[in-house]
Amino acid sequence: MRRYFTKDAVLDEESVIKAIREKSYILDEMADLDPLINYIGNARIVMLGEASHGTHDYYKWRSYISQRLIREHGFNFIAVEGDWPDCYRVNRYVKSYTDAGNSAFDVLHGFNRWPTWMWANWEIVALAEWLKSFNKALPANLKVGFYGLDVYSLWESMESIMGYLEKVDPHALKTAEEAFKCFEPYRYEEGRSYARASQFVPHLCENEVVDLLREIRRKLPQYNTDYENVFSAEQNAFIAVNAEKYYRAMIHGGPHSWNVRDRHMAETLQRILQFHGKNTKAIVWEHNTHIGDARATDMTYEGLFNIGELARLQHHEKGVVLVGFGSYKGSVIAGRQWGDVMRNMHMPPAQKGSWEHLLHLAGPTDKLLLMDHFKDDVFLENHIGQRAIGVVYNPEYETYGNYVPSILPLRYDAFIYLDETTALHPLHLQPDGHQMPETYPFGV
Repeated sequence: MRRYFTKDAVLDEESVIKAIREKSYILDEMADLDPLINYIGNARIVMLGEASHGTHDYYKWRSYISQRLIREHGFNFIAVEGDWPDCYRVNRYVKSYTDAGNSAFDVLHGFNRWPTWMWANWEIVALAEWLKSFNKALPANLKVGFYGLDVYSLWESMESIMGYLEKVDPHALKTAEEAFKCFEPYRYEEGRSYARASQFVPHLCENEVVDLLREIRRKLPQYNTDYENVFSAEQNAFIAVNAEKYYRAMIHGGPHSWNVRDRHMAETLQRILQFHGKNTKAIVWEHNTHIGDARATDMTYEGLFNIGELARLQHHEKGVVLVGFGSYKGSVIAGRQWGDVMRNMHMPPAQKGSWEHLLHLAGPTDKLLLMDHFKDDVFLENHIGQRAIGVVYNPEYETYGNYVPSILPLRYDAFIYLDETTALHPLHLQPDGHQMPETYPFGV
């Protein structure tokens, strides 16, 4: 019998493997998702994770789940870990707004913020075209949307605001221009120069963006044009306020900047739900580190919370289902450092003693685990490492920072394990970015 030392105790490997073999479902095709779809039932929010930002299989299975939730349970939109302005263009495309673009490929090819591959990929092209086709027969107020939850798009959001106000409110445009002028000297380096400057002037542009949001909210009743564009203008102002807080928090390190970002994403999700009405249902796509409840990991000891934890706290009465993902080995798209060229990297077999390693030992097959089935097992007694790969990845150093100690049945409501996965298909990866993958549209 092999035993592993975990953060909390000594883990009996054989007991864990036996439980996995007896209680998990084999996952091979879309129909094998039935136990998960039935478990979701009438939940209002379903969050679908990923263990990396560059794995084809996570996007494929999240697309399968999303399609079924939209068709069978009436879910109203997908919200992702992406920038609002870019994702809003996809939203307008899938809803067939006038001048919204000729193809999903063209719209998504416009995503140019590093890491571009997260959303500018063939997997999302396929999903966007499916959404557009699904929406064709629906009235405007029932079309399924696609939105970005993230806080990074300060300058893109400011430009979107000015473009909108130029058409509908030249007076308010002056307020937007003042805010833009304040930020303009710090436009480069993704906010780092603003963060450094804020050390010496702590509230550098805070008043300008707060004034802008206040002005837009005051004028909203007068903007009786495209109702979704009105909401988008306010959202971009909301992003400007929180992005300023985020960049200011960056300089101090610690948990605060992470928490500003995840709170913004949770508040944005709430804003979209309210915009669409009280019976709206949401699908969220984000990394496991965001959607898996932070309280079941070592994140909580560092003062970190995330959108999964906040959703459970705020929406538990209406139903929240958190679905994690992981894989044992394969290939992945990532960079070796921030801003690096994207690379197709080898992902080595998971570290011994990790959740992925134990799931592999239980059988080299893809599996679905519903966590209610495991809450009487030793699973609840141990923090065990679960692999997490970001946009920056160095496989040779994986054991030093790519595993999050996790109590899996508390972190998620369900977990999808894929034994071997393959890299995403980016649109910008040369020389293959313009070449349609042989398996496109991946069963959509």
